[in-house]
Amino acid sequence: MATEVLVPTLGESITEATVGEWLKQPGDPVAVDEAIASLETDKVSVEVPSPVAGVMGQHAVKVGDTVEVGAMIATIESGDGAAAAPAPAAAAPAQANPAATAGEQAPAEPKGDAPAALSPSVRRAVLEHGVDPATIKGTGRDGRLTKEDVAAAASSKPAAAPAPAAAPAAAPASSGGRNEERVKMTRLRQTIAKRLKEAQNTAAMLTTFNDVDMTAVIEARAKYKDLFEKKHGVRLGFMGFFVKAATMALKDIPSVNASIEGDEIVYHDYADISVAVSAPNGLVVPVIRDAQDLSVAGIEKTIGDFGKRAKDGTLKMDEMKGGTFTISNGGVFGSLMSTPIINPPQSAVLGLHRIEDRPVVRDGQVVVRPMMYLALSYDHRLIDGREAVTFLVALKNAIEDPTRILIDL
Repeated sequence: MATEVLVPTLGESITEATVGEWLKQPGDPVAVDEAIASLETDKVSVEVPSPVAGVMGQHAVKVGDTVEVGAMIATIESGDGAAAAPAPAAAAPAQANPAATAGEQAPAEPKGDAPAALSPSVRRAVLEHGVDPATIKGTGRDGRLTKEDVAAAASSKPAAAPAPAAAPAAAPASSGGRNEERVKMTRLRQTIAKRLKEAQNTAAMLTTFNDVDMTAVIEARAKYKDLFEKKHGVRLGFMGFFVKAATMALKDIPSVNASIEGDEIVYHDYADISVAVSAPNGLVVPVIRDAQDLSVAGIEKTIGDFGKRAKDGTLKMDEMKGGTFTISNGGVFGSLMSTPIINPPQSAVLGLHRIEDRPVVRDGQVVVRPMMYLALSYDHRLIDGREAVTFLVALKNAIEDPTRILIDL
């Protein structure tokens, strides 16, 4: 007897999602509550658990299809998987490259004992880097591959390795053809695009810059990182210092922590800090609630947990809602300077960048210091230039003299 698998409740005001990937193929044994599919919503990926133990039946929808809450997407058959083993071959056409179905020429996917299900983003990364997914150890949830795993494997390949693999593709290349691949935007990417454009169209955005000498924070981190990790079970990074310093500056300059609703300004006496973290399908922005009440250790623990669960795709939608101020650290990707875009309905976002040794003047002498550029993009309808600059200066002072963070100065 078959049991239907239905799209679960996805959260407040969310009525539909996109099928991101199938984690179980027809014929695979399935345990009760084991994830069989991943759905992409406007905010996060949601895994669909099996309601019963048995054998994965047929998929009722394909990757990329839009499904509504309560819709049937698959069936679970009784048994242990032996009888339905041939089924995956029949289901294979559903996994065809979308570019090929559009009549375009696309690179063939690597052969071998690859995982049965790769997410669209991982599948693209495999094709772009020309690596065999069967040879890569996955670090995602349940050992699944992530884009970062594929990129790391590609960067570690010997320089001469790609040459032999290029031989089979020589024939198409000699004809002068140029390959393209069309991939539908994920629901998350569509929402990001919509919100960022909305912010540009609505807010009177302006960005102001400053730089900060990271010497004191780097020295404190080097001195205490081992003791910190031993006591708190998490590494001491730079974000803990910046989040804590930001909460202090927001208390002094409340308009940076405010928002506009209609013809009213809403001031918050708390700091819910949104932090941008990398996920397989793009950046997500979970919220550190009441960050003003957390220690540096508490902030680092929360960010570490967000980063791990973003990579695994297990962040909850409630954790992405709200937020009064955003911090985005482009420095981890090597960015020297940027003009970040506000995350509505917030009125400001702080951009952090890479630390770089630069010559600066101290006490009349030119010295080399580890410097970082700071960028504050803000809604000029609410925040004046004086307030924006004052906020950055307060943040700069706290980072350059971390004792201020300890004594709330």
